[in-house]
Amino acid sequence: MPSEIPNPVPRGKNVLGQPLQVCGCDPMTGFYRTGCCETGEDDLGVHTVCCIVDEAFLQASKALGNDLSTPHPQFGFPGLRPGDRWCVCAARWLQVQQAGAACPVVLEATHENTLKIVPFELLIQHAVIPDQLQ
Repeated sequence: MPSEIPNPVPRGKNVLGQPLQVCGCDPMTGFYRTGCCETGEDDLGVHTVCCIVDEAFLQASKALGNDLSTPHPQFGFPGLRPGDRWCVCAARWLQVQQAGAACPVVLEATHENTLKIVPFELLIQHAVIPDQLQ
């Protein structure tokens, strides 16, 4: 698996019905490590929510059994820090949201399959306004 893909090209549509945008490349995210929250039959976790993780989200996720802070290099996972963009499992994001610690979501980079698990209204409540993106 390459450590860096210079120009990721997302496939699919986002939750707004538009072409899916890149979520993040530092660290390289996505189930397929393309930088995009693409999904397919082999993505059983549905890693489709593009998040900008914060400390509250990371701590709540860890407390709920999904430690996203600890590196696991054998799986190409660097461990996340606040401010990182990451394609989170839709059901896990919803679980943390229900626990009161949802992190910001980038709608333009969140895959439309997310809507099978997370109501659009919840995503809108936690959406980052494009002008706020760096």
